[in-house]
Amino acid sequence: MAVPVLRWCGPGRHWAVACLNHGSYHGRGTQTGSRSSGKRGQSSLAQQSLVTAQKPRKGEHDWAAVVGLEIHAQISSNSKLFSGSQVLFAAPPNSLVSFFDASLPGTLPVLNRRCVEAAVMTGLALNCHINKKSLFDRKHYFYADLPAGYQITQQRLPIAVNGSLAYSLCVGKQQTQVINKTVRIKQIQLEQDSGKSLHDDRRSETLIDLNRAGVGLLEVVLEPDLSCGEEAATAVRELQLILQALGTSQANMAEGQLRVDANISVHHPGEPLGVRTEVKNLNSARFLARAIDYEIQRQINELENGGEIVNETRSFDYKLGCTVPMRDKEGKQDYRFIPEPNLPPLLLYDSASLPAGADPQQVINIDQIREQLPELPSVTRKKLVQEYGMLLEHSITLLNEVGLLEFFQNVIKETRAEPKKVTSWVLNIFLGFLKQQNLAVSESPVTPSALAELLNLLDRKAISSAAAKQVFEELWRTEGKSPTQIVAEKRLELLQDRAALEQLCRATLEENPQVVMDMKKGNPRAINKLIGLVRKATLSRADPTVIKEILEKELSS
Repeated sequence: MAVPVLRWCGPGRHWAVACLNHGSYHGRGTQTGSRSSGKRGQSSLAQQSLVTAQKPRKGEHDWAAVVGLEIHAQISSNSKLFSGSQVLFAAPPNSLVSFFDASLPGTLPVLNRRCVEAAVMTGLALNCHINKKSLFDRKHYFYADLPAGYQITQQRLPIAVNGSLAYSLCVGKQQTQVINKTVRIKQIQLEQDSGKSLHDDRRSETLIDLNRAGVGLLEVVLEPDLSCGEEAATAVRELQLILQALGTSQANMAEGQLRVDANISVHHPGEPLGVRTEVKNLNSARFLARAIDYEIQRQINELENGGEIVNETRSFDYKLGCTVPMRDKEGKQDYRFIPEPNLPPLLLYDSASLPAGADPQQVINIDQIREQLPELPSVTRKKLVQEYGMLLEHSITLLNEVGLLEFFQNVIKETRAEPKKVTSWVLNIFLGFLKQQNLAVSESPVTPSALAELLNLLDRKAISSAAAKQVFEELWRTEGKSPTQIVAEKRLELLQDRAALEQLCRATLEENPQVVMDMKKGNPRAINKLIGLVRKATLSRADPTVIKEILEKELSS
């Protein structure tokens, strides 16, 4: 079994992951041969291109990193898990709180059917075994934003277990090598969210907002099969796409609808696992990757300097780029789990076990939910590759960027240009401009219709590629104008008068006898210089292919 190891060359120096096996993979495509088995200590192939495994030199130590994730996804539901209170982001503080949410005496939980169906659907999409009988437990801890002093969760017998999440890593300098990996899912459980503590440092006060208290969560617990920040961030992004495709969670990390806790440890290969730390409440994939990689390096540095790792909970300070201690890590005994006395076992059925004459509104049929599963991201990517002939890494990018696939498909509907040309423009030009200005697809000043019109002009050779890029830049700067208007205003259309172009080419040859001589001597750059001179004379309005054809004809005559 291959082991990912981290090379550490003493205090103050960086670490990197090396892999002690060499699976082969295509330069543009999917890895062949070795594939992640989903076992602890698996090979971190994402880093193979960074460091080549070699024998340790004196003073070097091999380290293996182990990363497990607990992901909390807010269920898309109009009401909370055990009460009828509305779920709404950014509502006025404490305006969506029922008596049960505030834990007033005598109130009882009523289970939300929608949340149960969302949990079953998510479990099926993640290849889990759905337990026909699951139980609720009380998990005790005492925070100001948890009025009851406990959280209702599913510790002993969760709703779904033993699943898997497949994801793809793009690696290499140009991100053109795709490696398929899998992480095991230990369980998926239903639980309540807590309220929110708002700290006012200026007044030294903490204010409590209970709007979030009792909102339904799916906790997805991944086995510690990951080994670096990049793997963790990619797995979380894939889960986010699946949840959004299912409609079980909006999974908007910016609004706190998807939060991640990372458990991290390091050890020498072949030795027992190290003491782990937990980094809490990571709310973006980028911060997740940075926090994990920093914490791995911090632990290695601590151990190399003779220190020891404390089993503690830490937070990530994104401004400083480091993790900081929060508190000692609680153990199961600290939570004092007990069965929830006010909720009976949750019973689910399949078509074979469904009681005769059962009211469909009173039971949940697992097979019926399985039939309602929508197309998952992995299937969508395969369809994009098959339908449009695009590379797998391009299909991954289209899905990973929010709104980009819909933008691409809208352009395809309105243009006659080849799909490969559309793919190139969307991923290279359009996405490049978005990232340059840190904009989302929804904030783009260029609409799918405008890009489609521009590509149509390019497709029928009304403008050159260089002119098309000028038009795009103008579209980005100036809203309200169409590509056709911009082409007319700036006189960017290609010259259609071949006779005039031939005359211009002859004049260029006469004015540059030395370049002509170089070309006849076999200098391949000479023809390009001549093409450039002709294009300059036409203000880039002549097609380079036509210019080259005319020049070669004139020189051979």
